[in-house]
Amino acid sequence: MAKTVEQTNLIRLNKYLADHGIASRRKADEMIDEGLVQVNGRTVYELGVKIDPDKDKVKVKGKLVMAKPQLVYFVFNKPKNVVTSTADPQGRPVVLDYFKKVKKRIFPVGRLDWDTEGLLLMTNDGDFANEIAHPSSKVPKTYHAKLDGIPNDEKLQKLTKGVSIVGGKVKALKVKKLSSRGSDKKAWIEITITEGKNRQVKKMFEKIGFSVVKLKRVSIGSLKLAGLKPGDYRPMTQKDLENLFK
Repeated sequence: MAKTVEQTNLIRLNKYLADHGIASRRKADEMIDEGLVQVNGRTVYELGVKIDPDKDKVKVKGKLVMAKPQLVYFVFNKPKNVVTSTADPQGRPVVLDYFKKVKKRIFPVGRLDWDTEGLLLMTNDGDFANEIAHPSSKVPKTYHAKLDGIPNDEKLQKLTKGVSIVGGKVKALKVKKLSSRGSDKKAWIEITITEGKNRQVKKMFEKIGFSVVKLKRVSIGSLKLAGLKPGDYRPMTQKDLENLFK
């Protein structure tokens, strides 16, 4: 009986790392696979391994994982030409460069391409990051895309019916022209998706014959940037958290 009780305390190592603000579960799995995580002095490579959080000592890159931090959440307006990462081997600007006043160890939720700007969430809550970023959550994400031409309605409708890109078939939840923007040669399109595959919006427009020359994420769920300038951030409110799933 005592053995059964002890087993109920076990949790997956990637969840433990996510709970302690080290990284999202997916990123934690990558760190385990790369041999960066030790449990009780032994390097662990097995994905899915479970530990006892009350007894086992976990180190990441040789540093002991300390007690679970206070969870924090931020809304950030990511500028273009910034890498959505905590560090970059090429020395390019990263999103953490804008959070030097934040003492807690945070990371981005999902990603935006180097040349894409707009709404990005930052947190130290791994479960929250996984819930928002995972395709199964189907949280809608809306973008404004400037194209190198003007697609007709028939081509835009193809995006709502579905197109095949590398990684599978995807479709837009909604798509429309922004009549208040653009010119007679380049259109601005508002597109909402739920899958969030790598470079998905750009690949979708390429599929109907257009290149994206500028891209900005303007909302996640019903959460919007609310006037934040590029490079600015603010703490999320309870209402912000609720709006994510509306």
